[in-house]
Amino acid sequence: MAVDLERLAEDALAALKAAGFEHAQVSASVSELDELNINHNEPSLLRSTEDHSLSLMGIIDGRKASTALTDLSEDAIAQGVASLLDRARLAPQDDANAVSENQQGHFEQGPATPDGDLMAARVSELLEFRKRETPKMQIEEGGASHRFSKGILLTTGGTRLTRAIGCYSLSVMGTAIDGDRSSSFNYTGGITNDLSQGHASTLFGIGDMLRETERQIETSSFDGNFKGDIILAPTAVGDLLGWLMGQLQDMALISDNSIYRDKVGEMIASQLLKLKSRFDAPGHAAYTADGFVTPPLTLVDRGRLTCLIPGLYGSRKTGIEHRPTTSGWVVEPGKTPKSELIAGIDKGAMVNRLSMGSPGANGDFSGVIKNSFKIEGGSLGAALTETMIAGNMADMLMDIVAVSSEHLDLGGENFPWIRINNLSFS
Repeated sequence: MAVDLERLAEDALAALKAAGFEHAQVSASVSELDELNINHNEPSLLRSTEDHSLSLMGIIDGRKASTALTDLSEDAIAQGVASLLDRARLAPQDDANAVSENQQGHFEQGPATPDGDLMAARVSELLEFRKRETPKMQIEEGGASHRFSKGILLTTGGTRLTRAIGCYSLSVMGTAIDGDRSSSFNYTGGITNDLSQGHASTLFGIGDMLRETERQIETSSFDGNFKGDIILAPTAVGDLLGWLMGQLQDMALISDNSIYRDKVGEMIASQLLKLKSRFDAPGHAAYTADGFVTPPLTLVDRGRLTCLIPGLYGSRKTGIEHRPTTSGWVVEPGKTPKSELIAGIDKGAMVNRLSMGSPGANGDFSGVIKNSFKIEGGSLGAALTETMIAGNMADMLMDIVAVSSEHLDLGGENFPWIRINNLSFS
């Protein structure tokens, strides 16, 4: 990586101050990607690429503007700064605009260089497994990759954050086909610092996903409407928690649409739910895009909400205490084997994907469960056609009745299977 990121960022910050910005932030990064791709069940492309970026943000008279540059020449940066100043002067004035102050840290983890032989071995294992175990599964896209990125973030408030992060990823996307019949689209994948930890089929639930997709060629449906239970697979737990995060962050708090605005310290979920941060997950640096170090956080502690999580702008806008967060979360596993979660359900579904659009302000939703399976009489049955469920997201959190001892680690997310009562099926 030939780019001198430190000098680039310092020169850009100096240019923003010289242009008249009272507060400014600069983020410079360079990233190297090595990837071995799969296309239509065959290795298709081995390539290496390098990307550079420079993000500029400036505030003048409470007015804020930002831009991102890929041309890092002096002329391009000078033009970018001048354009940014013009745009900032036309922006609305807002006293909540600010930059971070005195945040310091260097974050480094993961392999800095790729092991090409290891990546090729994982891809070969994946293709051999597909051919041997799930021949009807068609891997449309996928592969193994290694990324190493370096970055620096500076502000006029004295913040200096740097990173050097390497990681591997492995992913699969496709459908299963048998004659003129096919399954719905399915995918999985994750990131890791150690791609040698196991056979490709055992990583990120890839083998299970391939088998399940073949089973989804043949589908059936429930008769009539009913109230039943669901088990959210780890891939669907993120859908539920994504809604919860949205309720606790800037947009909902500023618009005063969060149902949890006044619920800190109260029970907002079953006592079986414990949600903790994993801000130092593989491929992650534990600081935010607006320049704050992210200390570890238990957000939901045995069902109790510990805090709201506005960013700097949201905090200044609402007066709520600032809690910097970034991606990377873990739900603590429970004590119940997944088989017992299934055995306890008379009628319901194992849900791998939940497509629900935007729930109502109070959490009401109606959505389609995808890549999912019937549960009847305590047994996992046939794959479902696209089946609708309806309920309330806040009620779902309260109606958690069991959490599995098994869990699926995708790198940034590490979630168990979660059983929830009282969903309406149609």
